[in-house]
Amino acid sequence: MAGASSNVGDSVALTVHGPRGSLDLVVPTAVTVLDVAREYASQAGLADVPPLGTHRGATLEPGASLAGSGVRAGDVLVALTAPTTAPSPSRSRRGSTGPSDAPGALAVVWLALAAATAVLAGLLATRADGTTRDLTVGLLVAAAVVGVMPVGRLAGHRALAAPVFAGAAALAVVWDPEPARLPTVIGLAALVAALTAAVGRSLDQRQEEGLRVWIVVGSLVFVLPTGCALVGFEPPVVWSLLLVVAVLAPRFVPAYAVDVPDQLLVDLERLAVSAWSARERPRGRRGRTVVRPSAVETVAEQGARTLTAWSAAVLVLVAVAAPLLLASATLPVDRVGARVLVGLSGAALLLAARSYRHVAARALLRCAGLVCWLVLLVALVGALREGAGTLLAVGSVLLAALVVLVAVATGRGWRSAWWSRRAEVAEGLVGAGALASVVVAVGIFRVLWESINLPG
Repeated sequence: MAGASSNVGDSVALTVHGPRGSLDLVVPTAVTVLDVAREYASQAGLADVPPLGTHRGATLEPGASLAGSGVRAGDVLVALTAPTTAPSPSRSRRGSTGPSDAPGALAVVWLALAAATAVLAGLLATRADGTTRDLTVGLLVAAAVVGVMPVGRLAGHRALAAPVFAGAAALAVVWDPEPARLPTVIGLAALVAALTAAVGRSLDQRQEEGLRVWIVVGSLVFVLPTGCALVGFEPPVVWSLLLVVAVLAPRFVPAYAVDVPDQLLVDLERLAVSAWSARERPRGRRGRTVVRPSAVETVAEQGARTLTAWSAAVLVLVAVAAPLLLASATLPVDRVGARVLVGLSGAALLLAARSYRHVAARALLRCAGLVCWLVLLVALVGALREGAGTLLAVGSVLLAALVVLVAVATGRGWRSAWWSRRAEVAEGLVGAGALASVVVAVGIFRVLWESINLPG
């Protein structure tokens, strides 16, 4: 408390003012000036311990005690140094002279290429003979083992790609061409990928957010198809539910992406009732908690990595579930519901991406929405030969609406209040329509219609 004149035994209340703000301390008079400087550097986030001086500019001897230096209750000490921010834990692990370990554009490109190569190798191994398949599986397993090893500067990036190699190897081993067993096969591959991510997370936590998403999504993709298979549901049910999960995820993930520690939000020491706090009432506005910039940067980086990982997971789920849903819905009524679900899912993802300010997450969500529309367009190509006039008219109207949306997004119109309100309403309507179309896509509507129109 600045200007306070109260002693507790041999303690003195003083204020240390420095480049990172002011700090109120109650310290024993027997401690040295250097001890007070260390405490200020620790709580203010300074890399070096600053020398202390009086408010008149006189430098205090570091080895002298407060009583010997003439410091009294209510004095203001000044840290006589320029502000230097303490290095973050991630930077201290890398060292000040070593190369940066932050994910760069080239590292992300190589990571995506490695994952795509692993998936392609696993798919080709399902069609190969015994020797070629065994050799491919062995190479994929070896790559997964090397990926989870916490060795090297880019070990964290390799850990993110290791589950893809392990899942591709499991896909080649448990492959079954029967369409009814395809959800279970993919679920087993996802489980192996989740276990590999868990192993990588236990060995190295530099990419903990991405590996945690691997574990959650892999477990979900395993539990959902397995549970549907045990109940006796058909594959369209699995793909519809996975697509719905991918559509709903962007709405709820941001609420869990940023996890701020409680000590940064509430000064817990001020909530504690003690003999000192009950007798004395603080008269200053400055608190004792100093939030370090490195802590804020750490929370922001963790939230950004979480958003990016979840957006990539949404893109993968959409790329797998959308085409398989359209391929498995063979009956006319179910096919209409599946197409409506895929189209509305793409629109919902595109509208959800507008609220993201993180560049990578927004781009991934937009890619997921465009993948839905691309898959739907490919599925509708065969239907263009029949009723070409009607389809052309409907397509022209939809294309005009799409051009308007793209023009608004390009002109940053979504940031205006008018467009933002209408985009929120459109997003809610599209999401509700996607959920309602699940009833038709999975065959429930068809079964009810057939049961109502049974003769007799």
